[in-house]
Amino acid sequence: MKARALFAILSLIGLTLSPLRAEDTGPALVLTYLEVSLDSIAQARGLLKSYAAAAQKAAGTVQFETFQRIGQSNHFAIVETWADTVARQAFVASPAAREFRGKIDPLRIGPYDERLHFPLNVGSRVATPANAIIGITHVDFIPTSKDEGTAMLKTLADQSRGTPGNLRYDVWVQTSRANHMTIVESWTSMTALEDFATEAATKRFREDLMPMSGSLYDQRLYRVLR
Repeated sequence: MKARALFAILSLIGLTLSPLRAEDTGPALVLTYLEVSLDSIAQARGLLKSYAAAAQKAAGTVQFETFQRIGQSNHFAIVETWADTVARQAFVASPAAREFRGKIDPLRIGPYDERLHFPLNVGSRVATPANAIIGITHVDFIPTSKDEGTAMLKTLADQSRGTPGNLRYDVWVQTSRANHMTIVESWTSMTALEDFATEAATKRFREDLMPMSGSLYDQRLYRVLR
């Protein structure tokens, strides 16, 4: 009995002293992809605008933006930054959030693809101008290259942030899969983004990424939903 009691105490101490994960302590970052039927685009736009307006007034929200994909107008993205997971969970349980999900779900032709993240390399908060070009890119490293790939993305963010035409360049990590990253970037114009894509550092990153990538470099371009 004494041995079992001592083991229980030591186990409890171990749990207490175990380090907190990044996703448990810092801001809560959420990316949601939405695809709706072509005949419900206008309705989805209205719902997303109302949803964003409610979220922007919620306690603990840092930034909450909705975007519409360029070239595929029935594709949308929601990009959220919350002070912490508690604030985000409180909003998810709110009447406004429940009403949004209830009304958007019948319009969807794909899953409500919600991905939770924590920050890897994030700059200062910058409001997104109405005419900005937003890029959201999924980067997937094979597990054995995760650490090397993570370092590469940190460097890329440092090099990219503040370059001509750049407004935002943040790198997030998915909480469920640490080898899956998301780049959230915004630019003053399409020309600025295209010029950046031809920079030596950008092309070198894409070349170095290829042998360690677990999937296609999936970049999607959006405009602010307004």
